[in-house]
Amino acid sequence: MMRSFTLAVAVACCTVSIALAKDIVATAKDAGQFAILLKAAEAAGMTKILQSPGPFTVFAPTDAAFQALPPGTLDRLMKPENKQELAKILGYHVLTGRLTSTDVSKVVGDASQKAAAASLINAPLTLSKGETWLMVNDARIVKNDVNADNGVVQVIDKVLIPPMPIQPKF
Repeated sequence: MMRSFTLAVAVACCTVSIALAKDIVATAKDAGQFAILLKAAEAAGMTKILQSPGPFTVFAPTDAAFQALPPGTLDRLMKPENKQELAKILGYHVLTGRLTSTDVSKVVGDASQKAAAASLINAPLTLSKGETWLMVNDARIVKNDVNADNGVVQVIDKVLIPPMPIQPKF
């Protein structure tokens, strides 16, 4: 009797841990503040990349960050004929590998220093830190280390625009 109870508990625990495992896309959906990012990722053909094993670090602009773009920018980017440009912009928000806030702090050092990281499109991102916050380019990381089973999400307050021209690695 005790053996079957132990086995049932072990199976239940394994089932729960499998159910809790979520990729970056599912994690972003659950957060409730990335509807525009997820729609853009789908339009750019990047959803499958963000669901793959990774690991990835995604600097994820909130819906408010996308809404702060100049008028008409988002509508233009979401058109099918601009899929490649949208993919480059979104790819600029992704690093291969898991980069936590602790990692950024260690790499950057003090507030007067900066560090570079290569994005998925092979364009450099600048990491820095202020008194009590971390930054990527000119965007502030407003919530850090949202973990997913295939990486980590760093929530940012601006959409990052890559330098042009760029050559994506995907």
